[in-house]
Amino acid sequence: MSDNNESTLTLVELNSELTSFYGDVNKFYSLVCGAMIFFMQCGFAMLCAGSIRQKNVKNIMLKNILDACGGALGFWAVGFGVAYEPGSFIGTSGPRFFLNDYGNYIDFFFQFTFAATAATIVAGTVAERCKMVAYLCYSLFLTGFVYPVIVHAIWNGNGFLAASNEDAFHRGMIDFAGSGVVHMTGGATALVAAIILGPRIGRFHDEDGNLLDKPHSFPPHSVALQVLGTFILWFGWYGFNPGSTLAISPAGYGDVAALCAVTTTLAAASGAVSSMFTDTLLGFIAEGETEYDLSMCMNGCLGGLVGITAGCSVVEPWAAAVIGVIAGIIYVFASKLLVALRIDDAVDAIPVHFFNGAWGCIATGLFAAPRHTALAYGATNCGLFYSNGNLLVNEILGVGFVLLWVVAVMTPFFFALNMLGMFRVDPLEEKVGLDISHHKGAAYDLSEPKKEDVEIYASTHGKVEKFHDSA
Repeated sequence: MSDNNESTLTLVELNSELTSFYGDVNKFYSLVCGAMIFFMQCGFAMLCAGSIRQKNVKNIMLKNILDACGGALGFWAVGFGVAYEPGSFIGTSGPRFFLNDYGNYIDFFFQFTFAATAATIVAGTVAERCKMVAYLCYSLFLTGFVYPVIVHAIWNGNGFLAASNEDAFHRGMIDFAGSGVVHMTGGATALVAAIILGPRIGRFHDEDGNLLDKPHSFPPHSVALQVLGTFILWFGWYGFNPGSTLAISPAGYGDVAALCAVTTTLAAASGAVSSMFTDTLLGFIAEGETEYDLSMCMNGCLGGLVGITAGCSVVEPWAAAVIGVIAGIIYVFASKLLVALRIDDAVDAIPVHFFNGAWGCIATGLFAAPRHTALAYGATNCGLFYSNGNLLVNEILGVGFVLLWVVAVMTPFFFALNMLGMFRVDPLEEKVGLDISHHKGAAYDLSEPKKEDVEIYASTHGKVEKFHDSA
């Protein structure tokens, strides 16, 4: 009898150890994926720095760092509680505020990386003319309140659009990793900011304020940094999308994560190709020249990644390729639309994140497959091409909610900053460059050796050609 009791205790202890082990595996999985998502901050920094002019590199780098800092503080203090505590519209009280007696630290860390991503999208759009204090205020406000309200509506179990809320209209919308919640929110904020802030000097008007016949383009100062940033972001998306399973040990979760990785890859690749060749075709029709634009390829890739983020866990691989192709085309025409409307986006973040964020949600309402929604959500609420239009209606409602909420809240916020003189830098500071006017000098030391030193070297070692004294 005692042997049986000892055997029973051993099995109980073994089960406890396995449960603890599975929990630790899930935490480590979220930790690694969260770290990959946070590394996307580096990707955004490199992409933004490469896309702008050399005289503003320090400024945009500092803003990217402040995104992470402001996002961490704002989400820790208020945002996490607003997003995930119980409540009809927002979370109002509970341990998630300031992490007061809240022990699930990995939960906070993983969700913070998403909040920081939403905040950093705006950095590139308002580059080269936005004040630092305005940017820090915006970063805190977005991660502390604006973004968390959207999270509460779509990802909180009490949210009126949440797929996990059985009381939601037709079981809510599917936005698995945040095409709408993260990217459209950041993109819509960038759109509002760009309209109120206005274009960079010389973009659409000459020095006398006359409209240019053709908008002036500011070439990127480093294509290498742009490409590096794009690849880092693509890499980080493998934490963003597969990591949104939030665990890996339960049965079926590994299959969902694997599908996310495949659909993410196909959408990125097809978006890059479709964007580049769409732009090439338009250029050939207009000018009779065949040219391949690297920026179109890179941003088309990012557009495909944004477009697949909502439905990465519920669409078939072939559908992911279709979504990416359409995302690339959307990016090209959205970019041209902004120029036609004279809205200046220094890095084309609005076409990538806002337009393709909306497309990603709508695409999910079209392509979500029953067998994948059943595995990822335990429900058969699927796309229009497989069933009725209920999910598509919810996706459209979600897109409308994100747009209306961001515009309603961020418009007066940016107007207030502008009225207080806190939003845009002085015109002379903008012309000189924000690195010199705000950050104690240029990002790159381009000084050459003294002329007399070169002459001495030349006299002893031979002639040195093409020297220009800049000392």
